[in-house]
Amino acid sequence: MIFDWNDLRYFLAVARAGRLTVAARTIGSDHATVSRRVSALEGRLGAQLFERSPRGYAMTEAGERLLRHAEQIESVAAQVHDDIAGELYALSGTVRIGAPDGFGVFFLAPRLADFARANPGLEVQLVATPRLFSLSKREADIVIAVSRPEKGRLFSRKLTDYTLHLYATADYLEAHPVRDKEQLGEHMMIGYIPELIYTPELDYLTEVMGEHAPQLSSTNLFAQLRAAEAGKGIAVLPDFMARHSPQLVQVLPESIKITRTFWLIAHQDLRDSVRVRTAMTFIAEQVASARTEFMPTGLPVGGGGD
Repeated sequence: MIFDWNDLRYFLAVARAGRLTVAARTIGSDHATVSRRVSALEGRLGAQLFERSPRGYAMTEAGERLLRHAEQIESVAAQVHDDIAGELYALSGTVRIGAPDGFGVFFLAPRLADFARANPGLEVQLVATPRLFSLSKREADIVIAVSRPEKGRLFSRKLTDYTLHLYATADYLEAHPVRDKEQLGEHMMIGYIPELIYTPELDYLTEVMGEHAPQLSSTNLFAQLRAAEAGKGIAVLPDFMARHSPQLVQVLPESIKITRTFWLIAHQDLRDSVRVRTAMTFIAEQVASARTEFMPTGLPVGGGGD
């Protein structure tokens, strides 16, 4: 029997969510319909696509094979819609941007408001959270990442290098002086939760101190920033954020400086999309015009000095 192409939408939703209820919300349906459509697909293909359990739906080997085909079909369908419906050449529709929390919230969000106002036909969505985004699964149209992708049908460009330093309040340093790098192990260090670091580029404390777990940790960069501003310890923070804080000063700036890179990434299928290309150009121009924010020279804006 020929299967219904539309059933693939339900299959993809379950494959990505792992649970019927979550898949149903994603696709705008109810869990009974999702279950029925997946079962119908299995019947027409003559293969079990998922192992059902109280914990959710796990793909079988046949399901894994179908996933590769289904994602290719989804990608082609998106291209057809963009081309035939005119979205490829029109500055309208939705553009979703995934970015790390610090860059997304502190730098990009206020600027994207101006971009949205200048392009009323666009719906601009910003997902600012510390995680990896899957462009092949359409979790975002554009991604700003701290590592360049090594595989996949993606294209990328370097946005900018940026620097990070150790930061603490002047009061904290007066009460707990830091004379050299070897003393850092005696201090309350603030950083990422080691086992939840989603990319090695964020493992700053290992670079600074070797295998040293922070005493206070969070997956959220703003939580780390606020803890440091409250005088609770020392954190590794991006200069484009921390140098604007009047409470913070740099710690050991002559001996400790970390450099990372932001990359601008999109899927090859969207390379010719006007909405995606326009948004990428805007982001690149905003970063270029604020180059000294990411690679500052001279005195910080806030309370510290080099």
